[in-house]
Amino acid sequence: MPDLSLPLPVARAVFHPIFRVILNARLPFAVQRALMNAGAPLQGAPRGTHVERVRLGGRPAERVTVGPSSDIATVLYLHGGGYTVGSPASHRPLTAFLARETGCPVQVLDYRLAPEHPFPAALDDAEAAFLELIAFGYRPERIAIAGDSAGGGLSLALALRLRDKHGFVPAALGLIAPWADPNEIPDRARDLVINKPWSRACAAAYLGGGDGRDTGYAPLLGDLHGLPPTYVHADVDELLYDQCTRLVAKLRESGVDTRFTETEGLWHVAQLQAGLVAPAAAITTELGGFLRRALRPAPTRSAG
Repeated sequence: MPDLSLPLPVARAVFHPIFRVILNARLPFAVQRALMNAGAPLQGAPRGTHVERVRLGGRPAERVTVGPSSDIATVLYLHGGGYTVGSPASHRPLTAFLARETGCPVQVLDYRLAPEHPFPAALDDAEAAFLELIAFGYRPERIAIAGDSAGGGLSLALALRLRDKHGFVPAALGLIAPWADPNEIPDRARDLVINKPWSRACAAAYLGGGDGRDTGYAPLLGDLHGLPPTYVHADVDELLYDQCTRLVAKLRESGVDTRFTETEGLWHVAQLQAGLVAPAAAITTELGGFLRRALRPAPTRSAG
């Protein structure tokens, strides 16, 4: 439970105009990035949050811990922001809560952003980060991959690349409203956070001159067999809800152990406001528990 918990109607009334200002297709991406980073500290983080700036896979990253932390396992976190905005700083309120709930360090990658670095730059960076974690001594089954929105789609794309290119299966996937197919055009103008012009501008910037059918860009189009246990969360009112339900159905048809949590009354990646809104904190705790159990499975008892 956060120290301060805003009632949902109040929270929605406060955040809606903020999102409309920041995620605006008429603003340069550089301005959007600066506004997101500036507003992040106002959302709060758990007491005892420790941030160490590191490098991972050749890119800047943050190693986030809260309190005692085990280095047996770790979480690689890929932030959202339409592949064009967002950073470890903008997502620290969320990643710190996950560090607390998992009891493991959360490695938050500052992957390259579009339009300066279109697809597959972000995926290449994520792959390099995972491989370096293995070089550090983590076994693949002790690394969970998590992300929100575009970072959720990137997490899924990374899992497919690790399976196909390296034969690696991570411990789990934690996907918060994953944008698993940027080709899809929303059937509504906006939800509380995302609007259609902004999302289409982000999709075009990330694709660049690439092929929209590439499963690295749109992993929902790929073969999902052989993926690890996967958690998906979406709120029923967000633009990505229908896409998330199709992803969950395809994961289950592919034999993937999948947990799908639907909420009503929250908003796209409300986990970023876990320090201010009790239902957002509860859903973040649920994801953290899922990842913790995957990273630290209960020992099996000997038959003897």
